[in-house]
Amino acid sequence: MNADLSSPATHDAADAAQALLSVRDVTLAFGPKVIQHDISFDVKRGSIFAVMGGSGCGKSTLLKSMIGLLRPTKGEYLVGTDNYWAGTDEDRVRIGRRFGVLFQSGALWSSMTVGENVALPMQMFTTLKPHVIRQLVELKLGLVGMLHAIDQYPSELSGGMKKRAGLARAMSLDPDILFFDEPSAGLDPITSARLDELILNLRDGLGATIVLVSHELSSLFAIADDGIFLDPESKTAIAHGSPTWLRDHCENPMVHAFMHRERTDSSSHGDR
Repeated sequence: MNADLSSPATHDAADAAQALLSVRDVTLAFGPKVIQHDISFDVKRGSIFAVMGGSGCGKSTLLKSMIGLLRPTKGEYLVGTDNYWAGTDEDRVRIGRRFGVLFQSGALWSSMTVGENVALPMQMFTTLKPHVIRQLVELKLGLVGMLHAIDQYPSELSGGMKKRAGLARAMSLDPDILFFDEPSAGLDPITSARLDELILNLRDGLGATIVLVSHELSSLFAIADDGIFLDPESKTAIAHGSPTWLRDHCENPMVHAFMHRERTDSSSHGDR
């Protein structure tokens, strides 16, 4: 299947110059099984970049690789001018501290309070004094509307509250890039819309750069301004552009079916 033309937000040399994260010719495979190949894109500073596609296309695998949990079979990830996999383990730890990750379930430690969860990265990676960490924890929780839950445990929180607490923890070290894995998964429409609004506020208020994996069209149309579409058949990116542009202008049948919620043969695959 041929790749579709990109949207007017063309991925050219000018985009590369503005890129905070650049993915270059990446191939992901488990032994002989190729998940995706020859993936390239740039994430510009301050953008909300979506990795889109149906079940089984490799969205989550690509996200795991971008945050350093899976070494690519081929290709490279550039964070600014740093090549993530080209350096030492110490280099990767240093670069990784520029990332914040919101996992699909929130991934909070159940034996810790919300405040303790948010404080943990600061305790591990900084020399800040406890009272300063407490102040920063209150600040991060205040940004996501969760200060009232600072002393509660994850078991006492709703799904949406867990996502917000997880987001506060992802922001604890003031990362350059926030990675979200299906942020709206499992949320009702109203809670999902509130989370979308929060993500936009973080982008606009803090200048955050966000990469998200999602198949929730309402969220994609509401917040993402750029992205790629992964195809499980050709195992590569077949379209670049914002979700809205892809919905309105992309003529690729696979992309059109996804953006308009039409059933395709690949819909029966399990996601990776």
